[in-house]
Amino acid sequence: MGNKLKPLIIGDLEIRIPIIQGGMGIQVSRASLASAVANCGGAGTIASVALGFGTEENEVDFVKASREGLQRQMRHAKELTKGVIGVNVLVALNNYEDLVRTAISEKADFIVSGAGLPLRLPEFAEGSSVKLIPIVSSGRAANIMLKAWRKRYNRTPDAFVVEGPLAGGHLGFSFKDLESLQKNPLEDLVKDVLKVVSAYEKDLGVNIPVIAAGGIFDGKDMAKFFKIGVKGVQIATRFVATFECDVSDKFKQLYIIAKEDDVVIIKSPVGMPGRTLKTKLVEEVVRGRRELIKCNYRCLKTCDPSTTPYCIMHASYNAVIGDIDNAVVFAGSNVSRVKKIISVKELMEGIVSEAIEELDKI
Repeated sequence: MGNKLKPLIIGDLEIRIPIIQGGMGIQVSRASLASAVANCGGAGTIASVALGFGTEENEVDFVKASREGLQRQMRHAKELTKGVIGVNVLVALNNYEDLVRTAISEKADFIVSGAGLPLRLPEFAEGSSVKLIPIVSSGRAANIMLKAWRKRYNRTPDAFVVEGPLAGGHLGFSFKDLESLQKNPLEDLVKDVLKVVSAYEKDLGVNIPVIAAGGIFDGKDMAKFFKIGVKGVQIATRFVATFECDVSDKFKQLYIIAKEDDVVIIKSPVGMPGRTLKTKLVEEVVRGRRELIKCNYRCLKTCDPSTTPYCIMHASYNAVIGDIDNAVVFAGSNVSRVKKIISVKELMEGIVSEAIEELDKI
């Protein structure tokens, strides 16, 4: 793929095309998608959450099944590409430490971690060269991470992903904050984090690239954030509608036919708001329906099966296998702009060429 964009440099890791494919669970971004992105020069990300879900082993030992699922996906990705492959690990998971250590043992190039502040991440990655990238949604959160990691571990994050309120899936904002935010305040959030990070870079003599995420759809968006000062972007929703994404055709078609008013925000058992498309289950949840849940494992620190209105693991897995009526189908705010299923190569070439064209106008 031709490229005039500057590579994203994270320590000694070089990502030739400064696009990170966002980690999407459950089982949305696996080896096939991640390796296709890496083969195009970007950074592919495997979402580690519940990769053993749907197996018999999962019902017996969720932690073991998840670990082995991540091992399989990482090894398969390494067979398919020599490019950059990372892992997304949710802080909210009860098996967070186990998944981080598994990602490291399987030689992930980086770990992106959100759904809570990954304050102990360096502890689990001690002695490893893996790049550690927290997801934050404010300058305040970035400052907390920088101070905590420096004090406890004498290190800084290798990069930050700044995720705004237009992202799909779980959002790092309260419902109240989401209501008060402007239509697209990601630029303001990014500037806030850049200001905090630049002070630490100057003081410590380090480089901590900032990566923008949440609602970034095309090359024009990419160029806009490069002008602000980011070194890369993270894109997730658009990669679902690719041939290489392993989800069911029904999942992808829901993206293709989605309209703006099909996108809603619901309360997730993770303890955060989640942006999703309307399905029969979602509409029932919004109306206050609660299902009786029998849980043989407690995957989330924040979930109480006796009070939660639905199981987010089952609902997300149903989307992947095509049981749409009983699914939660996470999507970003721009999903209605997705019109067809294309290859990862075509998608990335289009975004890059458009970004270059925009930047050439300066």
